[in-house]
Amino acid sequence: MDVEEAAAWLKDWPEIQTIFACICDLNGVMRGKRVPIDQLDKILNGELRMPLSLLGMDIWGEDIVGNELVFDTGDADGLCDFTGRAPSPVGWTTRPAMFAQLWMRQEDGTPFTGDPRRALAAVSDRFKAIGLTPVVATEMEFYVVDPSKAAPQPPCSPITGKRLDSDGALSLDELQHFDAFLNDVYDGCRAQDIPADSAISENGAGQFEINLLHVADPLRAADDAVLFKRLVRGIARKHGFAATFMARPYGDRAGSGMHVHFSLVDDAGRNVFDDGGERGTDLLRHAVAGLIETMQENTLVFAPHENSFRRLLPGAHAPAAVAWGYENRTVAIRVPGGSPKARRIEHRVAGADANPYLVLTSILGGALLGIEGKWQPPEPVEGDAYSLDLDTLPPDWASAIEAFSRGPRVEKIYSKRLKRMFVQCKQQELRRFTSHVTDFEYHSYLEAV
Repeated sequence: MDVEEAAAWLKDWPEIQTIFACICDLNGVMRGKRVPIDQLDKILNGELRMPLSLLGMDIWGEDIVGNELVFDTGDADGLCDFTGRAPSPVGWTTRPAMFAQLWMRQEDGTPFTGDPRRALAAVSDRFKAIGLTPVVATEMEFYVVDPSKAAPQPPCSPITGKRLDSDGALSLDELQHFDAFLNDVYDGCRAQDIPADSAISENGAGQFEINLLHVADPLRAADDAVLFKRLVRGIARKHGFAATFMARPYGDRAGSGMHVHFSLVDDAGRNVFDDGGERGTDLLRHAVAGLIETMQENTLVFAPHENSFRRLLPGAHAPAAVAWGYENRTVAIRVPGGSPKARRIEHRVAGADANPYLVLTSILGGALLGIEGKWQPPEPVEGDAYSLDLDTLPPDWASAIEAFSRGPRVEKIYSKRLKRMFVQCKQQELRRFTSHVTDFEYHSYLEAV
């Protein structure tokens, strides 16, 4: 979209007075400015400025101690480029507004390599260079919760007024009780051009999953996921709920994941994973091998927060082992069955709390390394992977930070700048978490030891 197109576009939205111009930081948090609509051309022409350090802030919005972007450069600004996606209508604010997605470049015009969207673009370009295009879809799980207390609790049904108190996997009643909320979510997806597909009631009380359709553009798929998360939270507030994409908001209920499905098509549009049968091509297995070999190093991307590792506990119905298999949901990397024409890989490790840009970068980057190196995967797992003695993911947040920091293959996927920024961010967050004593610790130990 250019300035001339924007002028025509604005005629369809005469009530819009405000645009939220935003970038996505390493935690997947949107940060930006509220801009009057008469400055839309400034946004479209890449003239909006924001500090480069915004992309590396911790989850509380604090600068990273020792960050060279803050101290060595005087907290210099970068320029915000418009991504080209038409601004999206925001229907949950007091007045109608628009949301514009931006990404950052440096003053000299070069892309800022600490921007997670730039990282995904770089991997996508490497696929283009070998004549392949990733076709990507995400499955987004989240909880609707009652926001009246500090700790989440299941919401009350809008129909019965009773608080949900049991898991409702694929419950039609739960879908119908929250029909008004889900209708608004789907209406919002249509307005924002997010390709929402089916919705189900998931395993937890008030937990839902909405699948987004495959698109032959990884950047578009990640944009869709980022917009979807923000839209769901906004619509939930409009209905008096809150929506959370925390990996495991309840210790005794199912966690929320972000499963990623992808295939690869060549310049003729052929799925290069399809061999006409159930096994898939050698190239598919090379991609699987790349995912297996890089999974432990990239766990920090898939599980970036303290809470993330509550979802990855053994027996929590989330993958904890480095394994793959055909039509097997107990493994981290699943090759679904069905028509060979739709042969694809499902990556099941990432939590719903992860940054979609980084998740797709790690997945596609790992697959690309396997393809380039013609790596061979281990034998596929049959049956219950949870019961086998397999290599595991890093067991906790500190171990994941260390694995990402020291991983020899991380810098074959990410720039040194982004790697350093992400590690510094997570180390600072970890230090803050370890300095806080929980109420449960007081309850357990205060007068007992």
